[in-house]
Parts: sequence; C-alpha cells; structure tokens
Amino acid sequence: MSAVIMDAAGLHRTVVRLSHEIEERCEGLEHVVLVGVKRGGEVVARRIADYFARAEGVEVPCAGLDIGMTRDDLVTAFFVPAAERNDLGFSVEGKTVVLCDDVLHTGRSAVAAIEALFRLGRPARIKFLALVDRGGRELPVRADFVGKNVPTSHTEYVAVHLTELGAGADCLVITKEGERC
Repeated sequence: MSAVIMDAAGLHRTVVRLSHEIEERCEGLEHVVLVGVKRGGEVVARRIADYFARAEGVEVPCAGLDIGMTRDDLVTAFFVPAAERNDLGFSVEGKTVVLCDDVLHTGRSAVAAIEALFRLGRPARIKFLALVDRGGRELPVRADFVGKNVPTSHTEYVAVHLTELGAGADCLVITKEGERC
C-alpha cells in the first residue's frame, strides 16, 4: 500500500519555503546559483529559480548536473552509464552553489554531485538541498535545506512524481519494495 507524503499543494508550499530559506541563509541571491542533480533535482532547482523570478524579480542561474560518471555505485566493468557532458552555461567559481536533489538517502548521489561540480570550478561554498530526506545514510552527508524528513526502512522507497517528468500530477509517495505506485 502506497502512502502519499506530499501532494501537489504541499510540494508547492515546500518549494516556496525552501526558496525563502535559501535567500535568508545565503544573505540574498547575488552570488547564488542553483544546480540540480538530473532529473528530479533539476526540476526542484528550476522550480526554485522560477519562484525567485516571479516573486522576487531575480534571475538566479540554474542548470542540471549529470552525475552518471561520478557515481561510485553505478560504474562497473560491465556497465557504463549514459552520461552527458556537464556545461551549466554559467561559472560556479566563487559562487554559493545550492545543489538540489529530490531524495537524500545514502549520500552517494550528493558526493557524486559534489565531485562533478568540482570538475567545473571551485565554488565559494556548496549548500545541499533535499526535497525529501529519508535517512539511511552510508556516507557523512547532510542537507542544509530539507523539504521533509521521512524516515524509511530499507524495504521502502520514496517515489517522486513530477509533471515535468511526465507524471499526471505532482506527488511524493512511499512505496514498499516490489510495489508499483
């Protein structure tokens, strides 16, 4: 049985709250850039950038980051992930990079994203944003900005459904292993 943990309205409120937290903790947006881990994290980053443009009248640089070639748990002798060349379209040098992902679990994606970012330049600082933190860390990683903490067991997963990625409606759902949502 799947459990909805955030519907479309809740997701919108969460994006607005996270946007305000970013602006407050970064003391403005002048040196901030948003980088989202492809695919879900990129959608989150773009929604935050859109909020800043609409509500604040500020264009914050935003792009997606492919971490396929920097993940330690995906590249093997038999499988090389399809990866894109990372070209953000702006520099991260000296910037505060808000690195966005949809779900934080083991911490491996966050480490891979940081490694991919450093291949593009040297930011002044990196702040990590997770739409959902489900616990279960394997690496010493924590999010600076968290949309929702949802502790899960090893047999549960957080499925993120976003309209930009083909879902009929936005929602976040906890599913059990082997279950379809």
